[in-house]
Amino acid sequence: MNEWLTGRLVVATPLLDDPNFARAVVLVLDHDEDGALGVVLNRASGVPVRETLDDWVDLVADPPVVFGGGPVEPSAVVALGRATAGIPTDGSTAILERIQLVDLDTDPVLAATDLERLRIFAGYAGWAPGQLELEIAQGAWFTVDAEPKDVFTDDPGGLWHAVLGRQPDELKLFATFPDDPSMN
Repeated sequence: MNEWLTGRLVVATPLLDDPNFARAVVLVLDHDEDGALGVVLNRASGVPVRETLDDWVDLVADPPVVFGGGPVEPSAVVALGRATAGIPTDGSTAILERIQLVDLDTDPVLAATDLERLRIFAGYAGWAPGQLELEIAQGAWFTVDAEPKDVFTDDPGGLWHAVLGRQPDELKLFATFPDDPSMN
């Protein structure tokens, strides 16, 4: 029986040398026998949301920029919102405590009544069936519980350290792993 990781984080281990995912913190949005997809939570770009989706800017969490969600379909836009209530009212399913996908084709004024915050991602991370499980087994990813605050952190550059730093036991030690171990 598989352990599906929807709503959890996969955090890049120091062994992962793919530049797309070095020190990445990925929220898994969907994981089943067909594969997995998620968004990288800690890749803030320099592109202000105001330049791309101005109608939504009032709901966007700080920093108010588009995030690089992953290398797959970088022109695709994924939006995550934190619902004001525990149950999404638009029929969507919560991925994580009050965190849900947001349809950007809806009226932002109407959505604002149901959403506290919004984060916009360009692209996403995707894995073929069995690929994520294999990468985890090979030591490329740590799997840990997500917290809603991870999605809307105002310090995306520090998220890798923060997520690992709150883990128990030896996993916590990785939070202090230097960017370049040869400089240690």
